[in-house]
Amino acid sequence: MGVARGAAAVAPRLPRLTPAGLGRAAAAATAALHVGTLVGTVANAALLRRPPAVPPPVRGRLSVLLPVRDEAAHVTACLAAVLASTDVPDLEVLVLDDGSTDGTGDLARAVAAGDPRVQVLDGTPPPPGWLGKPWACARLAEVADGEVLAFVDADVRLAPHALAASAALLRDAGLDLVSPYPRQEAVTTAERLVQPLLQWSWLATLPLRLAERSPRPSLSAANGQLLVVDAARYRAVGGHGAVRAAVLDDVALVRAVKAAGGRGGVADGTDLATCRMYDGWPALRDGYTKSLWSTGGSTAGALALAAGLALLGVGPVVAAAAGSRAGVVGLLAGVASRVVAGRRTGARVWPDAAAHPVSLVVLAGLVVRSVRGARRGTLTWKGRSAVAPP
Repeated sequence: MGVARGAAAVAPRLPRLTPAGLGRAAAAATAALHVGTLVGTVANAALLRRPPAVPPPVRGRLSVLLPVRDEAAHVTACLAAVLASTDVPDLEVLVLDDGSTDGTGDLARAVAAGDPRVQVLDGTPPPPGWLGKPWACARLAEVADGEVLAFVDADVRLAPHALAASAALLRDAGLDLVSPYPRQEAVTTAERLVQPLLQWSWLATLPLRLAERSPRPSLSAANGQLLVVDAARYRAVGGHGAVRAAVLDDVALVRAVKAAGGRGGVADGTDLATCRMYDGWPALRDGYTKSLWSTGGSTAGALALAAGLALLGVGPVVAAAAGSRAGVVGLLAGVASRVVAGRRTGARVWPDAAAHPVSLVVLAGLVVRSVRGARRGTLTWKGRSAVAPP
């Protein structure tokens, strides 16, 4: 008994875990994460590859591949911008009308009339195991004979020098795939809350130079709105056939390229292209819902991502309101990170950056909604399932 009492007397006392102590620890942890994102954003803003402002003419043929499905509101302006490209002496433009019901194909043919550079193809339904967009892209790539392939979405508006600058960046940087991220146009409140998180997410968290060559799936980012790839490397990795069931086929494609020993990643496309991805809350909600379930690699991963986003959004605000210095630091660091990302990518900065905590919570909610839809099998996009059947 005496020995036991003596041992108890000299044993260190463990700190008692109290709600206040847990709150302080959580505030410190979220503050550290926000400071980390700020540091990452500043570093990546400096490292982000910039395409040449005055690119040289493209050597060899460059093929623009444009899959369209019910894009009557966009296809005419998109094609007109592509055909106005400069310094692409051997330009091939392939459009695939993927079962449109709104006259998209007729509009594309009207623009293409008399221009030998343009060919409009009729799409076919995707076979089992394929999603619609990867199938359309694969069909286009089969026909293309360019040495460089540029996949473009219909809601993108290219600057005249965009294609030449993208091709120059691909070659000069020794990359096999490059995704010059277009400037995202955000008009409504919902768009301004969510859309800036696209660029912020990889500017804040992705070590850009390492990500270009690392085969790790988590170190990958891309945007199919404008994606330029070396044709030989594309075919060597299996093209879109290698990512046929991927709802985020752009990210999956850069992962396939890097897994085969290639290099690829994002670059600055702010001055090359613009894109208004969604028009208002319903389109934005449904657009993100169709794909966010796949961002975590699994249901558990996606839900963990949602929980982390919610914590990063709510934690610093609650802590700061309670008088926590760590909460104030976290809140200011998160907003500052958004300011840096916005200025670097041409997004609106004020007052949008001040709503960064709300943006994170809204995105977390969209992730949860997407996971629920995937589990119920109710996710669709433009009349098709957003999950490929086996």
